[in-house]
Formats: sequence, structure tokens, C-alpha cells
Amino acid sequence: MIYNHLNRKALLIFLTALLSFSLSAEVSPDAGKKLFKNNCARCHAKNMKSDATGPALGGVQERWDNEADLYAWIRNSQGLIATGNARANALFKEWNGSVMNSFEALSDDDIGSILSYVQGTYLGTYPAPVAGAPLPGASDVAETSNAWMYWLLLGLLGIIAFVLFRITGGMGQIAAEKTGEAYVPKTLLETLTSKGVVSLLLFALIVFAGYTTVNNAVGLGRQQGYAPDQPIKFSHATHAGINKIDCKYCHDGARRSKHAVIPAANTCMNCHAAINYGSEYGTGEITKIYASVGYDPSEKKYIDGDKSEEELEAIYTKWIESEYLREKGIEELDKEGKDLVSTQWEEIVSSLTNEQKKTVQGPIEWTRIHNLPDHVYFNHAQHVTVGQIQCQDCHGAVEEMEVAQQMSPLSMGWCINCHRETEVQFSTNEYYKSYVKYHDDIASGKKDKVTVSDIGGLECQKCHY
Repeated sequence: MIYNHLNRKALLIFLTALLSFSLSAEVSPDAGKKLFKNNCARCHAKNMKSDATGPALGGVQERWDNEADLYAWIRNSQGLIATGNARANALFKEWNGSVMNSFEALSDDDIGSILSYVQGTYLGTYPAPVAGAPLPGASDVAETSNAWMYWLLLGLLGIIAFVLFRITGGMGQIAAEKTGEAYVPKTLLETLTSKGVVSLLLFALIVFAGYTTVNNAVGLGRQQGYAPDQPIKFSHATHAGINKIDCKYCHDGARRSKHAVIPAANTCMNCHAAINYGSEYGTGEITKIYASVGYDPSEKKYIDGDKSEEELEAIYTKWIESEYLREKGIEELDKEGKDLVSTQWEEIVSSLTNEQKKTVQGPIEWTRIHNLPDHVYFNHAQHVTVGQIQCQDCHGAVEEMEVAQQMSPLSMGWCINCHRETEVQFSTNEYYKSYVKYHDDIASGKKDKVTVSDIGGLECQKCHY
């Protein structure tokens, strides 16, 4: 049995490798990756090894005897079921009658590209490693250091100090000779500790300290590129990108109040009461949500009353164990499963507790990313609802971020430039009906556009009240 499995695996690897050499320009795993993201990723796990809303796709070609039937299944599963196809009907029954979306628009090349990407990801042959390439996750931009500039500047200052020391010594000697006085040369230490040099150094120190203090104050909260680890590995790319969840569904405050708000875990439960196995981390991250709100996924109900940590551990380790057994198709926990259960529970505890919060139940303490100074007033509703600004204009392409980060500098100059350049959409926005003069100016051709600065966007009290 093991021999047959190894032969089948080897054959699958060989066929995948052969496919990669024979792909036409229209069929490629790179194209398949994009097609998978747009069509398949909502229901199928990205690692191709785990079941999600739909089955794991790794090895799918091996499970279908007829490639034409597989292509027909992908395009219109219900149509193939209606023909009485045995494999299609068995799969439909296995998944309790869950109807797969139809993809009639996919060409043979499109489906071939998707299958190539699926198999390459499943077998670890895509993307192909490049000799000398950085490890996955390494920065695309080489880190550089400016330390050499400071050492060079320090060396130049040292040379200048030595030259000046020699010049002042020579000038002192010449002056002594003219007056007939005996010349007593000063040592370098006496020169450096003289009143003039000490006064100059104190002045330079005060200027440097003042500059550093002001510069740090101006840069407060302007942590462009800041992407801290969060207690839960929440992927905006999966939620806002693949699943097209509107930003304002979770950040509901953005459309109606000053703050965008971080959603409570109960918002997460609107979906995750039903979706309880993640495409990337399985039970690892979703169970943290359950633990924080006190939801028992095994019983599908909220926990009554306070529970001790031992009782909570029993509830959630039971859930993690059951999902592992289901995924692996085994009846008894092996060593890998035991290690997984132990590791995930430890991560739940470390992520949801700290010195102040002793229990896993309770609000999730996210790490704040965007932070404006206290003297700055910013209203999300004014920009999102009134100004009809898209979230991406300030926060970047969040729908592509696995880890959320601060994209914009959030500086005063950045805001002012935006107010100077952003055109107010008078014709389509009911909020600006009261600006009669500007409407008349646009209608008469006197003005071709109205910017935020024209309606008071540069007034100090708008942001500093």
C-alpha cells in the first residue's frame, strides 16, 4: 500500500514537472495563481492540503480518471451531475449537496493554468526556487546603513580640529614674539577645555537637543511602514481581497463617526460561527476568536458562566483535536496532532492574556497602527461619507495586505497637499448644495473645479480646535 502510494506520488510529481515544460504561453501556473485567487480561493484552502468550504484541491487530477470530466465539473458541476456521472454524484453526496459555483467563462487554458498552480503549490514545486534569491519573506529592498557617513564626518571634524589647533598655536607664538613675551604652547587638552571651546560645545549640544526634541515631536505617530504583529494573524488580503468584504462592514464607525473603530469579536462571529476552519492556519487563529468571546465551537453555543482556565483549555483543545482528526481522516491522535493541540493552546493563552488581562476571555487587545497627535482633529465620517474618500486613498491597498501597515506619512504637509489637490464632487454630492456661489461659478465656466481648500480645508481650526 505504501509502495503504491509512493509510486502514485512520484508519478504525480513527474507529470507536474512534465506539464511545466510543455505549458503553452497561455497556460502557466503564474496565470493560474491569479485565476485561483479570483475564482476559487473563497471556498478552497490556499495550501491545497486542507478542506475548507470546499475540498482540498491538491491531487485533484489524480482523483479524476477522465480529464474531460474534471474540466466539465469545474465549468458546471450541476450539469455534469445531471448526466449521471458517477464521480460527480459521489462528490456531491460526500459534501452534503453543497453546490459549487459555475465557471462557464473559463477556457481550457484557464483551467489548465489553475490546475498547474494547484499542483505546483501542493507539491512545493511552485514557485520554483531561484539560485541566490533571498528566502521567502525577505525584504525586496536591500538594507543599507549610513553609519559610514557619520564616521567620515567625525574624521573630517577631527582633522579640522587638529589643523585649527596647529594654526592657533602658531598664531600664539607669532604674537608672543612680537611682544617679546615668552611663548608657552598649550597642550591639546588645555585647548579643548578652554572657555571658548566648552562654550561652543554647550551651544552645539543645546541646538542638537532642541532639534532632536522637535523632530521627534513632529514625527509622533508618523510610523510609515509600521506593521506590528497582532494577537490574531488577521489577513486583510483574505477578507477584503479574496472575499470582497467591504471595509465599512467591520469598521462601521468610519461612515458615521470620528473613529473608524476596531470591530469587536462579535462582528467576526457573524461569519465565523459558520466558517470555523481557516484556509491558511486551520483552527489556529479562528479558535482565538472563539476563546475571546466564550464560544464553544464543538457545541455551537456560547459558554454559560465563568470557567476556569482548565475548563477552557478542555473545551478548546477538544475542538482543535476533533478538527485535526477530521482533516487527517484518523480516529486517534498521533504525536503530530498532540503537538499541534498543545502549541495552539499555548498560542491562544499568550496572544489573549498579559499582565493586566489574566484570562483568555474578553476583548482582543490589538496593537494600534495609525495614531495622530492629541492636538489633531480628524473625522472619518467627514471624509468617508461627506467627502466620499475611499479607504485606500489614505490606508493604501489594504485588500492586498497580509499584515496591516501604515502606508501614508500622516503628516500635516501630506494632509494639506491632499486638501489643495482633491476636487470636491459638487454635482454628485448632496452635502455641498449650500455652496451656491461655487455651483454658479462652475455653471458659468468661471471655475472648472472646486478643491477642498476652496471650502475651508486649509483653515487652522478645521484640524486644530
